[in-house]
Amino acid sequence: MRSRVLCGIAAAVALLVTGCGSGSDGGSGSRDASPAAAAGPAANGFPVEVKDCAGAGTTFTAAPKKIVTSNAAGLEMLLHLGAGDRVIGTGFPPGKGALPASVADQGAKVPVLGDMVIPKEKLLGSGADLYVETFADMSGMGGAMGSAPTAQEYAAAGIKRVFLASTACAATAQGPQRDLAGVEADIKRLGQVTGTSARAEELVAGMEKKVGAVTAALAGLAADQRPTYFFFDFDAGTKQPVAVCGKQVANAVITLAGARNVFADCDADFRPVAWEEVVGRNPDWIQLGVRDRGSEAENAKAFDEAERFLREFPATKGLKAVQEGHFLRIGSEVTTIGGVRNADTVQLIAAAVHPDLVKGGR
Repeated sequence: MRSRVLCGIAAAVALLVTGCGSGSDGGSGSRDASPAAAAGPAANGFPVEVKDCAGAGTTFTAAPKKIVTSNAAGLEMLLHLGAGDRVIGTGFPPGKGALPASVADQGAKVPVLGDMVIPKEKLLGSGADLYVETFADMSGMGGAMGSAPTAQEYAAAGIKRVFLASTACAATAQGPQRDLAGVEADIKRLGQVTGTSARAEELVAGMEKKVGAVTAALAGLAADQRPTYFFFDFDAGTKQPVAVCGKQVANAVITLAGARNVFADCDADFRPVAWEEVVGRNPDWIQLGVRDRGSEAENAKAFDEAERFLREFPATKGLKAVQEGHFLRIGSEVTTIGGVRNADTVQLIAAAVHPDLVKGGR
């Protein structure tokens, strides 16, 4: 089905091009390795300088008026920031029902420039003055994805670029992500670039309040009381599982929720693993990671399929989590892609694995 195809492509992009997670070394501060720190803006918020994953800077002297996003992650951030009216197109559009209700209607009106990667000619001819990229360019995918514009072509078209560092810059990250500092920095950076910094601060404050409540509830939890946890990326395929590693934003979500990602030790964002490795780590809990299908009924069907596979597959039916029915039905997008809703996912996981300490997802 279409959603599985999109997820597989996204996973392939993450594996072959850049990966998904700039990471954080713990605590509440931003990573030194985060490549996109904004330079000190003037009183009116401009100029603003942001840097890409290689450290190259781009200066904005005014807020962009026409924005294109590479996929739904950047689009959702802009919608939450109140800059959705400036988005003139997106690639990898959100599926029906994938966006939260507060921004869904506006998001549905954004023109789709590509069901997957936006074709080069369409992007360059879009009239955009800003392109928000969740990942680095897709040129490493070869003919299947088409060629990406060069820096010179972007410049000639008058398009500046901003990367979501929490997903685009995993290759340059130092150590695993253990908090949401990178995601919060992305939100603040987009706020600065679009002139919506006040709203960005509100969004980040809301995230910190939710995560802070969980952190306080789990403050006395010993390391051996934190259950092991496996994110089962069902849409990436069942023949060979794809693990979320330490540099993936999901590792931060899982860690903040008081669990231990069984693949936190792999120095990457995603990595194909063998089922034998999953069995050897025998997780206490398994998240059934599926992409939003557009309705509660279709989502339930997909979760059922993922659970049934684990219960029937010879290699996994004896796992502790499977035997005890310790499954979490939480979507992939809000776990593995940086955004405002990562904080909600922290609450949901914490309430499931520590019900005596965290009540009702709060």
